[in-house]
Amino acid sequence: MFFDEEKGYNRELRYATNMRSPFVDEQKGPVTLGHIVFEDGVLMVEKEKVALQKLLSLYHPNKGKIYSERDEVQEASDDLEDLHLEVEAMALAIGIDIDQGEAILRVELGSSVSSMSSKEIKRDLLLFAKSNPALFMELANDENVELRNFGIKATEAGIISLSQDQRTFSWASNGRKLMNVPFDENPYSALAGWFKTDEGMEVYKSIDKKTK
Repeated sequence: MFFDEEKGYNRELRYATNMRSPFVDEQKGPVTLGHIVFEDGVLMVEKEKVALQKLLSLYHPNKGKIYSERDEVQEASDDLEDLHLEVEAMALAIGIDIDQGEAILRVELGSSVSSMSSKEIKRDLLLFAKSNPALFMELANDENVELRNFGIKATEAGIISLSQDQRTFSWASNGRKLMNVPFDENPYSALAGWFKTDEGMEVYKSIDKKTK
């Protein structure tokens, strides 16, 4: 149905291949109903099918909800915005130091970053910034990313340990508990937040000395 503000009432829509109008009240005689089919999410409407063009472009109540009309100006604007973000992300990646770059890549690649050379890190950092600039920018501006990386490296180095159920961090040397991980929270995200507390800061300083 389409509410016609000029006429002041709802008008029934129907796609009839042998009619010039998409409105039922303007279709006279026998009608041949047609299917409207999107293939791979796309529908190309030939210039001869004026009724279908009007139905989809002007009157269909689901336009902008379940489908949208191609807008080349909007597409260009979106592309330009994406390109600006990509350029900004790659410029940031070029100037980033190795430690922060390693921290960012660890989120994406996991522990394999530990065995990468500095050139491999810089290369993969640029590729990451190019392929997913929004996520890269988010991670680059997240102060907890480096703290997460610090905690992971401390665990890998055997300075602290994470229990098998991933609920408790302890000193690896004596098993003394450092902190409990809140339920449903990533353990290293929780550890990064804990490092900012007074108690956590002292542990951070102690770990930092052991890694130098």
